[in-house]
Amino acid sequence: MTGIAILTSQQDAIASLIQIRSRALSAKDADAVADCQSPGFVCYSLAPPLVSTGGVAELESWFATWDGPLGYEARDLVVIAGEDVAFAHGLVNMSGRKRDGYAVDMWFRITLGLTRTVAGWKISHEHDSTPFYMDGSLRAAVDLTP
Repeated sequence: MTGIAILTSQQDAIASLIQIRSRALSAKDADAVADCQSPGFVCYSLAPPLVSTGGVAELESWFATWDGPLGYEARDLVVIAGEDVAFAHGLVNMSGRKRDGYAVDMWFRITLGLTRTVAGWKISHEHDSTPFYMDGSLRAAVDLTP
């Protein structure tokens, strides 16, 4: 993860959690990803459905669509934290090869909502998005880079 400005111990703990989650996604470790999430986690991800709960079975199913390693790097992350609630936003580069041979190398935006639990900071909400071309085509702008 690059571009992180850490101002408080809360932000440090949150940045660490996001790094752990990024490594778990790259390793396609569904249990480790789920361990970063709070009970009641909700995700508005790039892929259908409109709302996901990010359970282990759902993650394993998604990981199975990738052939080989999955690149997942967060950067330009900004973390704002209160005592028990925080949010983070930044950019993610996801890369790899899908089982159908399609090569993925795209940037998208991520916003995470976090809550502090007795087990520490956990991600309670994730929202991923890509801009789309406003030329009438409604094509996702997956060719953009920071």
